[in-house]
Amino acid sequence: MARLARRKAAKAGARHKDRWVLAADTVVVIDGRILGKPGSRQEAKDMLDMLSDQEHRVITGFCLLYGDSGKSREGTVTTRVRFKNLSSREVDWYLDTGEPFDKAGAYAIQGKAAFMVKEIRGSYTNVVGLPLTEVIEALQELGALDPFRRA
Repeated sequence: MARLARRKAAKAGARHKDRWVLAADTVVVIDGRILGKPGSRQEAKDMLDMLSDQEHRVITGFCLLYGDSGKSREGTVTTRVRFKNLSSREVDWYLDTGEPFDKAGAYAIQGKAAFMVKEIRGSYTNVVGLPLTEVIEALQELGALDPFRRA
């Protein structure tokens, strides 16, 4: 995951040589299978059926890069999420919302899918798509952010 984020950051960094660039990529993994964004309603349904009453991992790789200077930090964050047992009626309702179609694993924890989540172990913001604590720590390590500086 970090490798893909690094490639994205390098591409953007080449265009923005005097700025910090942040790139990230998130996937859902269950039983060794990577679930990206579904390409169809059936694929989204299959993903949700697979996640129903199961634990899965949400993995986000991120990369911070200062232009093309080579100054960078990257990392990978994993969160474990367990879904409740989903009925076919609940899955159909969620599919009808349109929300799952541009989300890794076909769900948005911060949206209507919140009712599906029985348990979470790890970073909530990672499941949303960007592990904020780890990104802010990396920015601080790089000297790019001082959250305690007075304006």
